[in-house]
Amino acid sequence: MAAIRNIDFVFFDAGGGHRAAATALKTVIEQQQRPWSIRMVNFQEVLDELDIFRKIAGIRLQDVYNLILKKGWTLGSPQALVFMHWLIRLYHPAQVRVLERFWAASHPDLVVSLIPNFPRALYQSLRSVHPHTPLVTILTDFADYPPHFWIEPGQQQYFICATDQACRQAQAMGHGSGRVFRVSGMILHPRFYAPLTLDPHAERRKLGLDPARPTGLLLFGGQGSPVMRSILERLEKAGTSAQFIAVCGKNEKLRAQLSARRWRMPVFVEGFTSEIPYYMSLADFFIGKPGPGSISEAIAMRLPVIVERNAWTLPQERYNARWVEEMEVGLVLHHFTRIAPAVEQLLADGRLERYKNNAARLENRAVFEIPQILEKLLTLESERIGTSHSQTH
Repeated sequence: MAAIRNIDFVFFDAGGGHRAAATALKTVIEQQQRPWSIRMVNFQEVLDELDIFRKIAGIRLQDVYNLILKKGWTLGSPQALVFMHWLIRLYHPAQVRVLERFWAASHPDLVVSLIPNFPRALYQSLRSVHPHTPLVTILTDFADYPPHFWIEPGQQQYFICATDQACRQAQAMGHGSGRVFRVSGMILHPRFYAPLTLDPHAERRKLGLDPARPTGLLLFGGQGSPVMRSILERLEKAGTSAQFIAVCGKNEKLRAQLSARRWRMPVFVEGFTSEIPYYMSLADFFIGKPGPGSISEAIAMRLPVIVERNAWTLPQERYNARWVEEMEVGLVLHHFTRIAPAVEQLLADGRLERYKNNAARLENRAVFEIPQILEKLLTLESERIGTSHSQTH
């Protein structure tokens, strides 16, 4: 019987994508019944004693980030990121010490990081305590946002990337092709691959929607966004031919506002839900922020996307909008004030069907590909240890 291999998945809850990716990957590994023990490591909890934001304001750094997303306070985020990286560098020695204590309490066979901003501290602390344990970074963004975001030069670790752009960035920083793995997309939960046998027209009717009317899904991440209200108001004022499903996430205030309003077009309002594949299966297109998870989920469900890119867009998400244009799977607006003509443009001249066909060609199997890569790295490490032992005897 094969020995159990211990693997740490490092995530945090700044945004929902890092935990979601770790959870999805863990789910698939368990479904495949691999002889691995997965430990979910919440990076925020490990470093809580050093959280300067918590000491000053009584709120965790990840909660500050989530509040910014919820309120839409993202203007100036590139400058805020520079300040945050300065703080990270200031506390770097202390971070390494805390992480060294953490690694010393266990001996993982492999560490998988699904977080940005802390690659140096993770690498140096792990190398100090367990110099032969491989470190793998899975980018949960379409591309890096250097410097000091996902990829650092001079680190003997591995990278798993969802785009050619991210692979090029890793290689440009000196990471050879043997340490950079390209997968077919972002990590998605396996429920996005489950066959759906429902009748979309019948399900739309259950939600109070018109079965035959073009349907858009509004989704702005787990925290929702106030911009959803202004988008619906603009579409209503323009007399759009579409109807909408608005998923507000954990933003209960927004959900209450949208539910209380009597819209002249059909609108179904939902709060936080794990049934995103269900709602996407009822839609024809997607409207949201250019987050890597939301875009990837929409494309997996063959939904063309409408996103915006401007000074309010998070810097690490700006490449995502360019990717949408390059792949021809949706429209990128400078501002959602242009949402009404954009929706009509998408629904005219066969554009919706063309974008759907383009999305269908982008088959994303990353969540099933990554366990095979991790298996390869565990095998390489076992062979290295075996060679080392044979040379010392």
